[in-house]
Amino acid sequence: MDTKTQLAKLGLFDAKVPRYTSYPTAPHFSSATTDGEFTQWVQAIPAGQSISLYLHVPFCRRLCWFCACRTQGTQSDEPVRAYLETLQTEVRALGRILPEGVTLSRLHWGGGTPTLLGAGMMRDLAGTVAEIAPFARDYEFSVEIDPNEIDEARLDALRDAGMNRASIGVQDFDDEIQKVIGRIQSFDTTRDAVEMIRARGIHSLNADILYGLPHQSKARITESVQKLLSMSPDRVALYGYAHVPWMAKRQQMLPSDALPTPEERLELFETARRLFTWDGYTEIGIDHFAVKGDGLDVALRTGKLRRNFQGYTDDPAEVLIGLGASSISRFPQGYAQNASGTSAYTAAVREGRFATARGHSFTGEDLLRARIIEMLMCTFAIDGEELITTGLTTGAALSKLLRDASTTFPGMVEVSGHSLKILPHANALTRIIARHFDAYDLSKAGHSSAI
Repeated sequence: MDTKTQLAKLGLFDAKVPRYTSYPTAPHFSSATTDGEFTQWVQAIPAGQSISLYLHVPFCRRLCWFCACRTQGTQSDEPVRAYLETLQTEVRALGRILPEGVTLSRLHWGGGTPTLLGAGMMRDLAGTVAEIAPFARDYEFSVEIDPNEIDEARLDALRDAGMNRASIGVQDFDDEIQKVIGRIQSFDTTRDAVEMIRARGIHSLNADILYGLPHQSKARITESVQKLLSMSPDRVALYGYAHVPWMAKRQQMLPSDALPTPEERLELFETARRLFTWDGYTEIGIDHFAVKGDGLDVALRTGKLRRNFQGYTDDPAEVLIGLGASSISRFPQGYAQNASGTSAYTAAVREGRFATARGHSFTGEDLLRARIIEMLMCTFAIDGEELITTGLTTGAALSKLLRDASTTFPGMVEVSGHSLKILPHANALTRIIARHFDAYDLSKAGHSSAI
């Protein structure tokens, strides 16, 4: 039996599995977690500790048809200004309960399109954040930048606020594919945005590109990757397009009959992966790439690579607080998610409370299984000695878990003592193997293809 047949037999081409940016995954969150827990967890942060802060701007000037994020279109600044006022109110409310001396290890503005904020709005928001906590010494302030929605004034505002990493979405440079997915963004527009960013001394650049889009072929993704490489991004996220029109209605605009087959998706991924590695990028986990010496590359080599809602990270902070509609926070005690709709979010904040609508408090083996899954997603291996030393499990209990995995995935994993390693030819199965350690109802586990 050849490798591809083995991978297919284990579900690579038909399994629906989570991306595992959290454990348990968001479908398992419940309304049992409220703003009371959120407040308690914030107040439990040790004084002087560094945390991460995520701010969500859910607006876009245009809605891309491929996108499954919770966003809303607007051609007017009025709803944006109203939302920004609410977000600043929430930031200040957080500041009132943050323990003394807390600093920001990471600050990220995401969306939506945070760069649709005008330069003045950007300065106001950055100033409000600065009121509640200063940056840590080795901070990172990153912003998701739409090359179609940026200019000199806004980049000046972001630079002055301390932005030192920019993230741009590319998706694909092919003209036909851009029209089909509703995302018109030329190579020239993208290159000009990158040049403006770097002209301001911001040299750390992330880029996202998708595989699995309608009409994509190996030739087309090769051309798009090569164009992206000409801009020399420091990090690249090579995400698989998740076609979920029953959840994201706008995806019904895409021609499903033009989507690549699961086998073709694997070929597209491998084509792009080879191009990045041939160009000297280090593979980071299942779908990221970084230049040598980048923070992700260093974190991988030193065993400090982590995974959160933004993907792979070298962020050392134990607490990530998400503000804005639908944002998710992670604490040592559990997860808390704000109301997803902007109206419900706004109502909560204007009533003088935090907008937590759902979440999850860690119980039982949550922390053990979360760390096992994170290890697999980051390094394709389980370091049993760490799990035992930190008190998350015993050697006997871990041995049973690893034996079960070895039996379920014969020839795909290698168990030695209290450790497990996914063999290189089985890396594509990582999310499926991670799901094996997921103790929650798998019918809620996820909706995206394993490849």
